[in-house]
Amino acid sequence: MLASLLLSTLALTPCRLENSAAQASCGVLEVPEDRAHPDVRRIKLRVAVVPSLARTPQPDPLFLLAGGPGQAATAAFGPMLAVFDKTHRSRDIVLVDQRGTGKSNPLECELSAESAPLAEKVGEDPSRNEAKLRACIKGYDADLRFYTTSIAMQDLDDVRRALGYQTVNLWGGSYGTRAALVYLREHGEHVRAVVLDGVAPLSFALPLWFARDAQRALDLLFENCAADAACAKAFPDLKPRFAGLLDSLPVQAHVADPLTGQAVEVAITRSFFVAALRGVLYLPDLAALVPLTIDRALKGDWNPFLAQTVGLQSGFSRTMALGMLFSVTCAEDAPRFDSADIARASRNTFIGPSLAQQFKDVCLAWPPSEIPPAFYQPVRSDKPVLLLSGELDPVTPPSWAEEAAKTLPNHLHIVVPGVGHGATAEGCSAQLVAKFIETGTLQGIDAACAQHMKRPPFFINFAGPQP
Repeated sequence: MLASLLLSTLALTPCRLENSAAQASCGVLEVPEDRAHPDVRRIKLRVAVVPSLARTPQPDPLFLLAGGPGQAATAAFGPMLAVFDKTHRSRDIVLVDQRGTGKSNPLECELSAESAPLAEKVGEDPSRNEAKLRACIKGYDADLRFYTTSIAMQDLDDVRRALGYQTVNLWGGSYGTRAALVYLREHGEHVRAVVLDGVAPLSFALPLWFARDAQRALDLLFENCAADAACAKAFPDLKPRFAGLLDSLPVQAHVADPLTGQAVEVAITRSFFVAALRGVLYLPDLAALVPLTIDRALKGDWNPFLAQTVGLQSGFSRTMALGMLFSVTCAEDAPRFDSADIARASRNTFIGPSLAQQFKDVCLAWPPSEIPPAFYQPVRSDKPVLLLSGELDPVTPPSWAEEAAKTLPNHLHIVVPGVGHGATAEGCSAQLVAKFIETGTLQGIDAACAQHMKRPPFFINFAGPQP
């Protein structure tokens, strides 16, 4: 057993993490669902510790906080552990499935089975999805009022205490940055250093700004294509042609199912198209195909676009506990805006108001939680905070990190060119994160190496980018 875990009151046994060969120890910590009434219902949190490779590890581990909300840390970070290899050499890495995710009383809800026909996956029916969500609500063995960020961060502090750590380092990605900021504010005496990747400050209301921020990412793609000689020659006037494609929707398309190869006819609705395109923009390697797939769709060939997006959509459904997503969003975000706000925030965007309004409509059925007004105040701390932003991020662009940084005087914000949502695994970012965690200070962190990144080259045809 690790020296750092000798004081643990949480029994750990060897285990394997999903999609990882790393040796880990797992355990379960019981916590009250409702902390004001601890005897009503208790829930079990799944905890995994990836022990340091050092004989005598540093006493302050790295806690990794997953995104979503709705991702399970033990599943999401298995493939990413190699990114934190340098930190792992000297520190334990701790993963906690946030309540409502993974194996911590998960609030899962399957809207469309992976085996469902392609026409069902593409022809989204919001009313049908709302009905399925209502059924899931009735089936949960949970009081959904208590699946919020502050309560989850109380859970995280219970895990810290149970494992015997006095101080911890935090890495949060996407929604995990909100969680890390809340922990920093409410349990800051136990924090040594914080990394925020794809920053969602407390002023960021899910999903009010989705349309605006995705439009920014798409505009950058159009600008970059126009500035690239090969892309501009192959796909001239891409932006107005894209507008024409939007105006043509919905369309009936004869396609081959990307999973089965079977010929089918599907209705490509505007709501499906814009939501799927937004997902593609998260990943610049995939977005490199967007000009080509738009061009093919304009010529009546929707196969490339569906091949890009259907698997991506299915992957999202498999890795996200939708009940947890809505428990957080309906408690902490949706009460902050109305339909008029959605209309203003989504004006002149390719997504429009539909996505945010769908969230708002679902929240009408969700049990309300009481979130104190102080929750939304900016997080103030003098602890060292490293903020990372992808230049092309369609959901948490650099402006949100700048917003968070206003009340974090001991910060460094690095914007990584050519990168989408999530910068730690790109270029030299992992080295900068490792150095920061190792030293606990921002002094000596030279971000110049990150500035050599650039957007992946656009595909001119399906043979690949032009040499």
